[in-house]
Amino acid sequence: MLQHLTIQNYALIRHLEIKFKDGFTVITGETGTGKSILLGALGLILGKRADTKVLLDKSEKCIVEGSFFIKNYKLESLFLAHDLDYDNQTLIRREINTQGKSRAFINDTPVNLNVLQEIGERLVDIHSQHQNLALKDSDFQVSILDSYAGILDEVHQYRKNYRKFLDLSQEHQKLVEMEHQSNTEKDYYEYLFAELDRSNLKEREQEELEEELKILDHAEEIRSVLFHASESLENERGGVLSDLSDTQTGLNKIKTFTPELDDISKRFDSIRIELHDLLQELEKFAEQVNINPDRAHELNERLNTIYGLQQKHRVSSIAELADVLADLKQKLQGIENLESQIGDITGRIDALKKLLIKSANLISVKRKKVIPHFVEELKLSIHQLGMPNGSFKVDHTTFEIPGKDGRDQIQFLFNANKGGELREVSKVASGGEKSRLMLAIKSMISKKELLPTIVFDEIDTGVSGAVADRVGGILYSLSSTMQVIAITHLPQIAGKGVHHYQVYKNVSDNLTSTHVKKLNAEERIFEIAKLLSGQEVTEASVESAKHLLNN
Repeated sequence: MLQHLTIQNYALIRHLEIKFKDGFTVITGETGTGKSILLGALGLILGKRADTKVLLDKSEKCIVEGSFFIKNYKLESLFLAHDLDYDNQTLIRREINTQGKSRAFINDTPVNLNVLQEIGERLVDIHSQHQNLALKDSDFQVSILDSYAGILDEVHQYRKNYRKFLDLSQEHQKLVEMEHQSNTEKDYYEYLFAELDRSNLKEREQEELEEELKILDHAEEIRSVLFHASESLENERGGVLSDLSDTQTGLNKIKTFTPELDDISKRFDSIRIELHDLLQELEKFAEQVNINPDRAHELNERLNTIYGLQQKHRVSSIAELADVLADLKQKLQGIENLESQIGDITGRIDALKKLLIKSANLISVKRKKVIPHFVEELKLSIHQLGMPNGSFKVDHTTFEIPGKDGRDQIQFLFNANKGGELREVSKVASGGEKSRLMLAIKSMISKKELLPTIVFDEIDTGVSGAVADRVGGILYSLSSTMQVIAITHLPQIAGKGVHHYQVYKNVSDNLTSTHVKKLNAEERIFEIAKLLSGQEVTEASVESAKHLLNN
């Protein structure tokens, strides 16, 4: 149950703290005082969206904090599923900064809006006039019947499996389309792979071939230059080496005459040895350079093959061609695996389909079983709420193939008049009739669900007199098993409350702000008297107020 609500810098509220009790609480106040603001603030900590428009002072952030006592409501697993610390005394806080950005915390742990909404739905049910519109929604009608039947968990699990079934079916369709497309590409991929694979390309092969071909293409020029270089060093007529040798001989004869000549002789010897080594290198390289047109043709053909493959695959190296080959291999393996994947998913879809059919059948049986009880209890309740001739029916249709809600289509049919044609609620019910119908439904469901708090906003729309008294009686009865908070303008309902709060406005420094106070016994009499007679409280209205409070 909601125990404490703190609101700061929200709409017309500067700072407000309200302590709530269990049982039946009523909130009254003149139109425009800000009763709906309380609901808006409470909605924030239950996961509703907000922006900077809610800030009273645009330079400060808005903070709404609620304290909930949640023992015995079996919420431990929900907290565990979201990795939240569970505490019987749970604190939820929502902050909205000056830029409109929102942060939410549960027991001081940051949570996203989805988690806040999921937990909020298990803590407080806010019923407003707007929610009456949900009576025409088929999903809402199904959920009402499921709540009454006590099968919400089963239906939730069914829907999870159904969502999984749709996802698998979509994945299966994509794989089938991929397989169809791949089969048209398979032959082409195989051709490309075989062409690259049999080319047997080697790392650095292109560079080595281009080097060798360059030598072969210039073999004559290379041999000619090498020949002339060798001839200049040594030939039949002498050459540089022969002249150096003669010079060396002469130096050896005279080097004993002076030390300087010995150094020069050594240097000449070193040059002669180096030139001799150079001559051997030239001769060796010349022997390797062959004029071989056949080899050059062979190299050109191999390089043309490599260049052609590079051009075809839009790459510029053998390393990149190796990547293309690996990619083609992966694609071919993927095509081969598609059939296996399709078979696996088909098996999972078939198993899930059987499970869905079985679950849908069980859910359908349970829904069908409770419909007569639901209808009779609801008719009794609406008769007590001032619609003695009201009739109600649940139109139940079963489909062969299960959908998101199972095999059932549910539609509520209603008419408040004796002998009137049963039609969709939205087409035949007035605003007041919808309010009373929704109240009857909520009171029935609350007996089935374990919900800490329910808040009614203007549930008394379109009712008065004895009917209003009965509405108050139902709300009071509900409060025996849960916390009930009702925002009302009817004295008959306000008089049923165990706790009574008044919302009022105050103007200070030309600024209007909303405030809430808990009324004592005397203040309650005066407030209910105002509801009875307007701003001018009379002795008769005071006596009537006392009478309502004593009933």
